[in-house]
Amino acid sequence: MTTSTRPTDRRRRKRTVEPDVPRATLRIQFHHDFTFDDATALVPYFARLGVSHLYASPILKARPGSTHGYDCVDVSVVNPELGGEDALRRMSDALHAAGMGLLVDIVPNHMGIAGGSAGNAWWRDVLLWGPDSRYASTFDIDWASSDPMLRGRLLAPFLGSGYGETLASGDLVLAFDDAANAFEARYFDQRFPIAIADHAAILDAGGEEGLSEVARLFDAVEVLRDLPRNDARERADILGRRDALLEEARAGLGQALRDQAARSAIDKALAHYTPSTHEGRARLHALLEHQSYRLASWRAAADEINWRRFFEVTDLAGVRVERAEVFDAVHATLFRLYREGVIDAMRVDHVDGLADPRAYCRELRKRLETLSRERALENPASHWKRPWVVVEKILASHEDLRSEWHVDGTTGYDFMDEVGALLHDPRGAEPLAAFWSRATQRPSDFRAEALAARRQILAENLPAEFNTAARALHRVARADIDTRDVALIAIARALTELLVQIDVYRTYVDARGRSAADTAVLVRALRAAHDTVRPSDRTVLAWLDHWLGGDAASDVLPEASTRKQRVERHQAVTRFQQLTPPLAAKSVEDTAFYRYGRLISRNEVGSDPGEFALSIFEFHAKCMRRAKSFPHSMLATATHDHKRGADTRARLAVLSEIPQRWIATLERWLVLNTPIEDRAIVAEDVASETAPMIPPAGLAAIAHAVAESAPVPLPEDQIMLMQTLVGAWPLTLGCGIGHAIDFSGEAQRALLAHFVERVAGWQTKALRETKRPSDWAMPNERYEATSRAFLDRIMDPARSSFAREAATFVESIAAAGALNGLVQTTLHLTVPGVPDFYQGTEWWDFSLVDPDNRSPVDYAARHDALNALDEGVDIAALLSGWRDGRIKQALIARLLAFRKERPALFSRAFHQPIALEGSWASHALAFVRGDGRDRLLVVAPLHAHDLLGEGALPHVMPDRWQDTSVVLPADAASATWRDIVTDRPCRSAAGRMRLADLLADLPVAVLRETTAR
Repeated sequence: MTTSTRPTDRRRRKRTVEPDVPRATLRIQFHHDFTFDDATALVPYFARLGVSHLYASPILKARPGSTHGYDCVDVSVVNPELGGEDALRRMSDALHAAGMGLLVDIVPNHMGIAGGSAGNAWWRDVLLWGPDSRYASTFDIDWASSDPMLRGRLLAPFLGSGYGETLASGDLVLAFDDAANAFEARYFDQRFPIAIADHAAILDAGGEEGLSEVARLFDAVEVLRDLPRNDARERADILGRRDALLEEARAGLGQALRDQAARSAIDKALAHYTPSTHEGRARLHALLEHQSYRLASWRAAADEINWRRFFEVTDLAGVRVERAEVFDAVHATLFRLYREGVIDAMRVDHVDGLADPRAYCRELRKRLETLSRERALENPASHWKRPWVVVEKILASHEDLRSEWHVDGTTGYDFMDEVGALLHDPRGAEPLAAFWSRATQRPSDFRAEALAARRQILAENLPAEFNTAARALHRVARADIDTRDVALIAIARALTELLVQIDVYRTYVDARGRSAADTAVLVRALRAAHDTVRPSDRTVLAWLDHWLGGDAASDVLPEASTRKQRVERHQAVTRFQQLTPPLAAKSVEDTAFYRYGRLISRNEVGSDPGEFALSIFEFHAKCMRRAKSFPHSMLATATHDHKRGADTRARLAVLSEIPQRWIATLERWLVLNTPIEDRAIVAEDVASETAPMIPPAGLAAIAHAVAESAPVPLPEDQIMLMQTLVGAWPLTLGCGIGHAIDFSGEAQRALLAHFVERVAGWQTKALRETKRPSDWAMPNERYEATSRAFLDRIMDPARSSFAREAATFVESIAAAGALNGLVQTTLHLTVPGVPDFYQGTEWWDFSLVDPDNRSPVDYAARHDALNALDEGVDIAALLSGWRDGRIKQALIARLLAFRKERPALFSRAFHQPIALEGSWASHALAFVRGDGRDRLLVVAPLHAHDLLGEGALPHVMPDRWQDTSVVLPADAASATWRDIVTDRPCRSAAGRMRLADLLADLPVAVLRETTAR
């Protein structure tokens, strides 16, 4: 029996070790001020910290000056602003020499088109040739628009004002591009090519004989405009001849322009179209009407755009990567770099924007596996042979990542939500919600805000995309005699209600039909929509269910359907599914998150603010589920997209433990910050500074103060501002400095001013994201100025006592917040998954939303701190100086070192909750990783504000735990353990371990079993 089981055990071990799975990743935001060579110099630090992979933001050529790289304009080139391919290879070589790998963020969904055409040759070709461009099917453009003015054309909504007004202003002109020997329309720094067919007419307007000969060359090019749709060989032949003739024509024009007379003729031709005269303006307008694009105001995009954007960003055009030739072109450079061993893993951006995420992910996996085999044959000693692929995917709490996608997991927003919810005390949910509603007259329920935002975004921000989906469904209805009488307007009404009720980012209906998971999503939405639609539209809802994959057959359409019906149904389903992600993102994350302020630490990407807290049981259940389904999924606590840094959220979570005290504090601050003339009204009903609530009359006075006569923001904006100040308050600003609060020193004044500027940046963005009373499209400058003046006033110690009170309050919860941060860090490094660290967050992360979370990082100081740890600094002693963040970095470094030493322990799909007993058992959690051969025990406090008291350290003193103990599993009752961080031995007694012993030196305990077996 022994001999028969050993091979099985060995095979199981081999499968689970997975040496090519990252140990941990560290995300870097590359841009022109932080290049590949800058990162290369830091490889020794990254390696010493213990991460196995550098996780790079997009590396392909982006719009000039891009600070993020998601606006790629050329997929064939590594971004020269980052150092180009040579610098990328130097960085990769340095990483590999250190035993590390390179994970790259890839962007298959969209490309940057800022400037109309400048920089993106593919987009420029589309503007030049329209439907006959070789890239006409690369971008997701509706060339058969129902709008006659856009049939065979695309909307170019890049003008700052209306088209007529722009034309009259003279800002839109015809110009000549000397580098390309071509005419173009220019609007400031934006450029739009003029069709080849019009070049001859423009040249003839110059009246110069030599140019007339060149004009005939352009006429010859235009003859080859029309391309065959179904004959690929003939199409390629025509494109080749067209390119050759165009090059000849432009070269001929360049040759002709060596003659000064020809140059003067060009100037004369341009003057013929000058907008400074009525005649010239009319000619310019007529010329522009001939183009394959229709220039329009940027405001026209929401209502009329006929091509898919990234969300509502008109500078980013959707790419049809579902087409094989587009997939190959978009990935060619990335695949080459992967095969050559420069890149080792990939992170897929915005997978939900794709037409078919499942098919895309499976194809990506297949290609990478093939390339992995090829690179392994060429270099058998190379690291990272197995492709590791994660996708940026927002999961609802009841939603699972699809296993059939063949990816390793998500980018970790789900874990960020789970660990954040765990830190929140559920007892704070109801009182904080009640106060929020009473103080602001806003809904206490987040879902109400989300539904309202969804309706607004559909109507105001995404009406063009909505109309495209509605028309696609209407075509499906018209193709069936049973539904051809269903009107477009009725479909639009029912579709609106369905879209509003969808509670996930998207569904994934495809040619195989609708899965059980997708059916559950749509059934929930349809039931909710049934209660809100007109009674006469309920039958339309039923048809929507049918059209969106609700057929009993395995295919989307019954076999009897015509090919045209199948194509139209597929298009309708795709349009619907590509609409729900931007709707969810724009309405929830970018609108409702800024309108709902019960506790903004739960308003985070990947989270549902309506789900306030997560029990220990639920947290363990999610960890065990991940261990079983996606054990190598990424785990994040901070990202380039987060609304608030990990430690900002951790500190704000403390407020859930002290809701009544926080409410009383907010009430006092609302009164304190009300102008003197209005404060008297409030004071009539407030008995003391610690009154339990502000009476309605006081709230009315505060709300009334928003009127033009009083410089006070709305109560909801004040409350969210107060939370932001408390959450992000620097640990050295006025508090924790060993004496009374004092901002008078030069260093303190500078720190205060810098903090105010950071918060002001957040404030402007937050006010515009609410889309009420300000907005990005139409900023309410008066209200924004009022809000900024309010911030400046309350944060000026000479004008208000608020800053001193805020510093005092932050001091009272700062240690508890830091303890939460250390607990979060410990779980991040020990639960199933691959921990990811965002740049600089190995120290405290009190950042706010971008651009604040993309500020420069002082790596030199972090490297020095890590070197000091190597030189024998006692990690427990770092607790006394916890404000500098070195304790967090040391914890990360020690745990990552252990992960490197024992990779198999963390790759095994195992997470076992451990029970606790005693007086404070509900204020800690414990679990075991590993198995009988190799185990890890993790113990951490939870909701420990009361245990901590007003202590100055983020550490519960041992005696506070009283009789609280960990109850070990039966097979570990007599085990011996050693703390990984402190190297202190720990022993159980009668199968129990006291938290007073486990947590005597540090706030958390991570122990490895040392029992000989």
